[in-house]
Amino acid sequence: MRIEFAPLNVPLRRRLQTTAVVQWVFSFLALAQCCLAAFILLALSDWWMVALLYAGWLWLDWDTPTNGGRRSQWMRRWSVWEHFRDYFPLTLLKTVDLDPKKNYIFGFHPHGVLVAGAFGNFCTEATGFSRLFPGLTPHLLMLPFWFRVPFFRDYIMCGGLVSSSKSSLSYLASRPEGGNVAVVAVGGAPEALDARPGALTLQVQNRKGFIKLALKHGAQLVPVFSFGENELFDQIENPTGSPLRRLQNRLQSIMGIAMPLFHARGVFQYSFGLIPYRKPIHTIVGKPIPVVQTPSPSSEDIESLHKVYLQSLAELFEQHKRTYGLADDQHLTFI
Repeated sequence: MRIEFAPLNVPLRRRLQTTAVVQWVFSFLALAQCCLAAFILLALSDWWMVALLYAGWLWLDWDTPTNGGRRSQWMRRWSVWEHFRDYFPLTLLKTVDLDPKKNYIFGFHPHGVLVAGAFGNFCTEATGFSRLFPGLTPHLLMLPFWFRVPFFRDYIMCGGLVSSSKSSLSYLASRPEGGNVAVVAVGGAPEALDARPGALTLQVQNRKGFIKLALKHGAQLVPVFSFGENELFDQIENPTGSPLRRLQNRLQSIMGIAMPLFHARGVFQYSFGLIPYRKPIHTIVGKPIPVVQTPSPSSEDIESLHKVYLQSLAELFEQHKRTYGLADDQHLTFI
């Protein structure tokens, strides 16, 4: 395989952008393991008392990820996230103003491999969420497993990440003062296994839990589509029914997390590696779907609202697809 090396005269701004993305990929793929190892080493060292004190704090703070988390505006405004934004680049577009007195559930599509658009737009201020949606506080939902890892949990909560458990989403959607946005990557881990350039298939047909909670708490539903999310990585072929896909599905059912075998470019060369391609990501926040609070929604209520949601999502995609380089004959497929 011919390797295409990066030129030596790359501008400093691009080097900073690449560095920002490298630390993000490291945080996503390896930081949790490093934090767990650090905690174990600390517990086995002469500093074991520090580990014991942290374990006590962890016990007292156990429910915070399901009760809105603990964000840091200072961390969300780090300049490193501006370099992260400019690497792709990443943009956030609103279609209508949102009432800060209401609570919202944003359905984010597609999941992609590493949900770069969701992180950049809703866990940082690099694309100006607070400026575009004044009075609203975004929370990106993440698998509960990650909030059990010492130190790592505190780091990710600083960006606005919270547990994706039912109780966590209910907490955000039911606040009487309003102003909360729960961002749900609806396709979840299984959809990541199909994330590759050109993919327009969304796993959403049987995803109705967020619909039920929206009805139960009267939270407004907002479809969000991120153009370019699936263009960041290539993935080893894993068609449904293949041995690799069966293994990935098995691991996902056991561990709760997806294991896509993805690749893109490297730091000093463009031929292979785990750094995403420089492809633009345009995240479009659609119009809210009015939801009438129904404390005990029936199956018919859930199904009806789910159909409205899918129609709104398809309309959002069709309205903007030409702007971002897609052809007239390209459409979303719901499975």
